[in-house]
Amino acid sequence: MDLLTETLASIRPVDPVMLEKAQVMLDKKTKPLGSLGRLEEFGRRFAAITGSLEPDTTKKVIYTFAGDHGVTEEGISAFPREVTPQMVFNFLRGGAGVNVLARHCGAEVCVVDVGVDHDFGELAGLIGKKVARGTRNFTKGPAMTRDEALAAMRVGIELAGQARAEGVAMVGTGEMGIGNTTPSSAIIAALSGTPVWEVTHRGTGISESALENKIRVIELGLAINRPDPKDPLDVLAKVGGLEIAGIAGLVLGCAANRIPVVIDGFISTAGALIAAEMDPHVKDYVFAAHQSVEIGHRFMLERIGVEPILDLRMRLGEGTGAALAMGLIEAGVKILKEMATFGEAGVAEGEY
Repeated sequence: MDLLTETLASIRPVDPVMLEKAQVMLDKKTKPLGSLGRLEEFGRRFAAITGSLEPDTTKKVIYTFAGDHGVTEEGISAFPREVTPQMVFNFLRGGAGVNVLARHCGAEVCVVDVGVDHDFGELAGLIGKKVARGTRNFTKGPAMTRDEALAAMRVGIELAGQARAEGVAMVGTGEMGIGNTTPSSAIIAALSGTPVWEVTHRGTGISESALENKIRVIELGLAINRPDPKDPLDVLAKVGGLEIAGIAGLVLGCAANRIPVVIDGFISTAGALIAAEMDPHVKDYVFAAHQSVEIGHRFMLERIGVEPILDLRMRLGEGTGAALAMGLIEAGVKILKEMATFGEAGVAEGEY
């Protein structure tokens, strides 16, 4: 049995009994019923995912996957692809947005090279798992072979297994890859049948004419490659990205290992969408960090069936939204674990 098949076979729905037990605990806390809103949802779901009414949240890791995209040849980004390795070095120095926000919430950032067109060598903090030096230009054929897409997914699955072995309590997803909003839009358009123009936005901030070109490029890629919407791996290979594949594997691996996974924005959600198309139970293990400015993001979240935690008009990626949401999820868990009950506090339930 190959790793992907084995992982899919290990994914189970979250235990509804644990959800109910956690809710009973929350209802005994010194507050009106449901008065902490979604914080209660976070605590309840976290307990059910982990199978513990006193779950640990100490060790939090954000995996930022990096990969380049051949479709940048078509002028779909405001930045050249050389920025991808430059930003990898910035992550490793601790100077990027995700590093700042991860420090803020007490998370570690691990940078994973699955497809950057650069030889980094051995660098502290970099997980070197390069499958290829970027994808191919999907206006001229598939972005990846099926084997390349599977190899990148295996990287994510293996990282989830390693996280479980190391006692990681909560995983976040992030990415870096110039041009990667283009494959992300292509993925949701291919899977949902939604017109490309409805799910395609400005990415790094391109002009109106560049946006029109981006839409044309995606439409061309879909027409040439004809990805099968009933086969998410086919969609991923033909119009996706190596970092998106890595995230898809990580999400599947977290679900199989009962680790809560916090997905970041548009590109991370493209990876989570591929995972959820492979097994719908994946959504039970996913926390959607935020609603991105990218217009296709809402379509992805709705298709998976998850509700974003934040809407801060962000569109940076890297795992920045995941870092912020981790703090709120942890707050919900602490309410479950640390808030006094009516009995402990000597407060009459009927009077509050």
